[in-house]
Amino acid sequence: MNWLVPLPVVIPLIAAGLALTQVRRPRLQGLISVVAISTMLVTSIALLVLSDSGPLVVNVGGWAAPVGIALVADRLSALMLVVAAIVLLGVLLYALGQGIADGDEGAPVAVFHPTYLVLSAGVANAFLSGDLFNLYVGFEILLGASFVLLTLGGTGERIRAGTIYVVVSLLSSVLFVVAIALIYSATGTLNLAQLSVRLGELDPGVQLVLQVMLLLAFAIKAAVFPLSAWLPDSYPTAPAPVTAVFAGLLTKVGVYAIIRTQTLLFPDGRLDTLLLWAALLTMVVGIVGAVAQEDLKRLLSFTLVSHIGYMIFGIALSSQAGLAAAIFYVAHHITVQTALFLVSGLVERRGGTTSLEKLGSLAKYAPALAIIFFVPAMNLAGIPPLSGFLGKLGLLQAGVQLGTPLAYALVAGGLLTSLLTLYAIIKAWNKAFWQEAPEGLPQGDTPRTMFGPAAAIVAVSVALTVVAGPLFDYTDRAATDLRARSPYVDAVLVHGDRGEGQSSEAGEG
Repeated sequence: MNWLVPLPVVIPLIAAGLALTQVRRPRLQGLISVVAISTMLVTSIALLVLSDSGPLVVNVGGWAAPVGIALVADRLSALMLVVAAIVLLGVLLYALGQGIADGDEGAPVAVFHPTYLVLSAGVANAFLSGDLFNLYVGFEILLGASFVLLTLGGTGERIRAGTIYVVVSLLSSVLFVVAIALIYSATGTLNLAQLSVRLGELDPGVQLVLQVMLLLAFAIKAAVFPLSAWLPDSYPTAPAPVTAVFAGLLTKVGVYAIIRTQTLLFPDGRLDTLLLWAALLTMVVGIVGAVAQEDLKRLLSFTLVSHIGYMIFGIALSSQAGLAAAIFYVAHHITVQTALFLVSGLVERRGGTTSLEKLGSLAKYAPALAIIFFVPAMNLAGIPPLSGFLGKLGLLQAGVQLGTPLAYALVAGGLLTSLLTLYAIIKAWNKAFWQEAPEGLPQGDTPRTMFGPAAAIVAVSVALTVVAGPLFDYTDRAATDLRARSPYVDAVLVHGDRGEGQSSEAGEG
């Protein structure tokens, strides 16, 4: 069944080409997109089941790794693919519902569908990539598609926000490609499995420089403090579906890259202390920024930055419990943050604005909308027994297990961040839904075609609580594989120094 591995990348790319040929038929474009992302989801679920028995590897073109490109579906990448496909499908249906409600006149639908599918392929490529250069290609696909989606509509505000995003992303790309060049010159390979062996043979100082460069490149993508200043200015200006998928998913691609490289390439944990400080500052500075906001989208953007800190906390603990909890928290946060941004789009339609100073009375006029905001908001804050509480509890327990003063500081910072998240969310709830609006609300609407997909993503985020036990067991097994490294390496380099396929001399480097 290894042939399934490339499909999450290939299917959206082929569908993007088909969608481009149907620019005058937006309904057919929408159908192509739904079928493609649905097929991607089914394939990802199959990979999730199959990879639980061991990583699946495909050497593209039959060229043996490390000469050829290896695509690898292990427990971590398969879980990320499934969660990503769920939110990509939910956001796509939300966008289609918006088109049905508003009509496609004047909307750049012809551009949206091909670009969205290319973005989906880039996400899948990043998760499945078995070498650094292919991971870089995945990031560049994301960058190109992201810029188009951020600037849809071409307003001055969106162009400005898109420009900031591109400039920051290019800085990350430059760092990444320079690191790739240095790594190749030092080791003669970019294959992750082979690098896990060869990087350990380098001088410790050289290893440290390469590790820092990769971390900086990925920390920009993941919006880790102090490299997160770009995010609150870039995301809120985009259309609601675009903001939702960016906030929920794209920063997690950066977190995924940090998990993969820190566990596979640099398992000695030399930068763990630095990462713990970065996690603490990301949590606290982000949530303080959220508390100060009076706009719902900006408030959610700052909470997004803040909760990236929890994930970095788990990674930096370098323990089985910490890594398992971090992976669980990534899956939880993708669904919750996507749901909240989709609901904020509905709030904007119903209330005419996302300014908390102008909103009010929405619980009275749109009670169903109030419910689908309240549930993921409480989940984000970590209210028991929701998945946000379970993920935070796992991380805090792992911090206590480490038992160092800095780990205890992270535990205290995590508790403080959770309390301030609750305060920020309650403030937003009171002003937007509970208190009387300072002025009468406009005659906005919450179309069922948009409400349904948003409610479905909320239901998925709640379902993670229902399956939290099996999901935690799964993330624990994924963490075991990541820390052992041998399941990944042995699956890629089946002949000791090369993979299956042509080029028997591949291992002679």
